[in-house]
Amino acid sequence: MMSIYHQALGELGTVFARLDDASVDAAVEVIAGAGRIALYGVGREGLQIKGLAMRLFHLGLKASVVGDMTTPPLGAGDLLIVSAGPGHFSTVAALMKTAASAGARTLCITAQPEGQCPKAADHVLTIPAKTMSDDRPEQAGDTLSVLPMGSLYEGSQYVLFECMILKLRDRLAIDSDAMRQNHTNLE
Repeated sequence: MMSIYHQALGELGTVFARLDDASVDAAVEVIAGAGRIALYGVGREGLQIKGLAMRLFHLGLKASVVGDMTTPPLGAGDLLIVSAGPGHFSTVAALMKTAASAGARTLCITAQPEGQCPKAADHVLTIPAKTMSDDRPEQAGDTLSVLPMGSLYEGSQYVLFECMILKLRDRLAIDSDAMRQNHTNLE
């Protein structure tokens, strides 16, 4: 009998087998070329986005989380990275509109590329995983994840974001020691 750990890892493997690596590389290029980077997500997606912001900071990039008091304004040459797993959140849509009006580009990470937020974005990175909005038993023909309430998407975000950091590290020629120097000493 397969343990729930192996089942969850197998589901994550299925997501990454379907992930378009060219889209990941394109997102890495957009991030590498950005001036200031602001990131936003809601709920557990927001927690993963905060982890990505921290790693971008470790790379020495000008990254901040929307809502923090130290988040600077965005403008031309800057990037707003948002997560909208189910394709739309009203707060994400509003922030994208504000960033675009200021001249910043937008990168939307989603599981539903036909949603309102990804369609409004300059760049889209699709994670082919179930979110909380589409993991119900009544959705005929679909198999449910062993992970509850959209956690497959959020777990995939964690793994994907760490791999993107590795790609960015190589792209920007930043070594692990330089990243460690940007880690806080106030722990």
